[in-house]
Amino acid sequence: MRKTLLVLLALSLVVAGCESRTDRTDSGGVLLSVTDFDGLPVQASVNATITGSNGLITIDEIVIQNVPVDPNGVVSDLMNVEMDSYEITFTRADTGTRVPPAFIRDIFGVAPAGGTETYNNLPITSLEQLTTEPLSDLQFQNGGFDRETNSDTILLNFRLRFFGRTLSGDEVETAPIGFTIEFVP
Repeated sequence: MRKTLLVLLALSLVVAGCESRTDRTDSGGVLLSVTDFDGLPVQASVNATITGSNGLITIDEIVIQNVPVDPNGVVSDLMNVEMDSYEITFTRADTGTRVPPAFIRDIFGVAPAGGTETYNNLPITSLEQLTTEPLSDLQFQNGGFDRETNSDTILLNFRLRFFGRTLSGDEVETAPIGFTIEFVP
């Protein structure tokens, strides 16, 4: 019985030794962060955007920074992040409950370890969002008002995240950033 207990104790120590966190790397040793954005619209006309911009509302410039987790550690090219997509989800900032479908797009670029990747004129909506309820309600041919709230404006919260992968294969993403845009006919 005592010998069995000693064997079990030895096995548990071996298994516990295998659980060491020193051999694991979280997100490739880097974090992605949205550090700056300029040219974010605060108001957009659904009708003008559909006819004049083909449904695209854009952010003029947005900067993604690749931050090494250990600032005093060794940085290598394997910590570079190949950007692959971004996602925007919506919630209402007014009394309405209907929201457009999520906006998901592939992107290209590399955020080098300790460096940045900048995107210019980054689309944050397409025709799909503007021609789907509730924003489609604001089109003149549909009445020009939100049928749910009877308002001629819709306030939408945007939640934006970027996704990528280090050259060593670890998936990384930014923390979500949020902003609000007022939509009018």
